[in-house]
Amino acid sequence: MRQIRFLFALTLVALVVVSCGKKTPAEDAASTEAVADTTVHKVKVMTLAHQKIARPIEYTANLIPYEEINYAPASPGRIEEIMVEVGTHVTKGQVIARMEATQLQQAKEQYENAKSNFERMDTLYKLNSISEQVYEGAKTQYEVSKSSYDFLRKNTVLVSPINGIVTGKYFEGGELYSGAPNTAAGKAAIVTLMQINPMKVMVSISEKYFPLTKKGMKADIHVDIFPTRTFKGEISRIYPTISSDTRSFQVEIVINNNDEVLRPGMFSRVSLNMGQIDALILPAIAVVKQEGTNDRYVFLANSDKTAKKIKVEIGQRFDDKLEIISEELKEGDQVIFAGQDKLMDKSLITIVQ
Repeated sequence: MRQIRFLFALTLVALVVVSCGKKTPAEDAASTEAVADTTVHKVKVMTLAHQKIARPIEYTANLIPYEEINYAPASPGRIEEIMVEVGTHVTKGQVIARMEATQLQQAKEQYENAKSNFERMDTLYKLNSISEQVYEGAKTQYEVSKSSYDFLRKNTVLVSPINGIVTGKYFEGGELYSGAPNTAAGKAAIVTLMQINPMKVMVSISEKYFPLTKKGMKADIHVDIFPTRTFKGEISRIYPTISSDTRSFQVEIVINNNDEVLRPGMFSRVSLNMGQIDALILPAIAVVKQEGTNDRYVFLANSDKTAKKIKVEIGQRFDDKLEIISEELKEGDQVIFAGQDKLMDKSLITIVQ
């Protein structure tokens, strides 16, 4: 019995010794952290300073022609001849189509008769041979016939009002133009003309940029079909109202298209430079991304030879540099740009050249 009690007591003593020597997980972590905290890390630092950078904004939009005209005579009639086809380049003043000229010939005869009569009445009126009432009647008849003749002449011989290209043809010679809507825009036309040099684009810009947006501001335009080219444009018109739905306003940008490689409907990216601002710029290698998140940090070198972890946001990118945004950073701070990968907040550091 005494031997059994002795063995039981010996076992209890052994268990107590083992339990006293074993550490909890928290104690293990604290011990590891204590060891890490005593490690002195070698780092390199740089002085944080403001730099002037451009503040570009980028929007997407479809290219549109500088001017689009759904061209038609003022009244229905038979088309005598159309001189152009889809794809034809036209110049301002070039004859595009001719309408049947019967009414024009009648109007021309009436105009010439009224003109001759008015000239005769004018001579007699200057000689005081007729009354003012007769003179005014002849003058009115002449002006009405001239207006009618000019109107029919413009709407019988149709000439291009712009330099452009024919993008739609809806009739052939001999057909009757009725005046009914027949285009994608819901308008009536014999042909559609577009001016594609220059081109333009309409962009909706956030209202916060309204005070900074000026007429004549330059823009860079990129299209996917020509990835290596940058097309130049400038703001030609700023719309004066701001949409209450989108909190944005529209601007019209004119784009140089001398070689006519740009065409309506192309998808484009428009970049506008909203001036320069002061920003904090750091090499990309100085910014640490926390694994498994999108959080980014930088480390500052404190005067007590410890590191301070600061959360930051990323602004613009400039090749191997980044714009850093943080209320905790200020000009003159010593930012660690080498050796920061293994640092924690309050890690011991030593600065090396």
